[in-house]
Amino acid sequence: MVPSIKEDRIVLDIGTPNMFSNIMIQNGLKVLNTKGEDLDQHPEVIAQYDTEIATAFEIFEHPLNPLGVLKEIKAETLFASIPLSLWFAKAYRNKNDQWDQHFHEFEDWQFDWLLEKGGWEIVRREKWTSPVFVPGIRPILRLFTPRYYIVEARRKK
Repeated sequence: MVPSIKEDRIVLDIGTPNMFSNIMIQNGLKVLNTKGEDLDQHPEVIAQYDTEIATAFEIFEHPLNPLGVLKEIKAETLFASIPLSLWFAKAYRNKNDQWDQHFHEFEDWQFDWLLEKGGWEIVRREKWTSPVFVPGIRPILRLFTPRYYIVEARRKK
């Protein structure tokens, strides 16, 4: 369990239920998930969840306007991760699924700035490389180039 999160807390996990939602539940948290709403069209959906903690793992790269979502979060603490933009790979696109593609792939400073504009102050941050290896030039580069970025942020007072 993350030292910042005590058991028995209610967490808004932005996005539909997923494997990580289950891990949080197994570790003693009560988890509420959004229901797959289009958060570009209806960011106000987020405001109906009044929790102490919100998580957004691999979410903010999908909406056109992640700032609208960030401003609607009522929680005091946010844990959010994103895939970083890589110079050797284009943004992820799934032509068969309009939701499963990335409108944004940020550099770390861009995501930091987005959080600041959304009313958040970063407490901790970390980057890591891709945990998967598949043969090829880009996978080799991914072993040495951070692909993921996570932050713990607090709502500015």
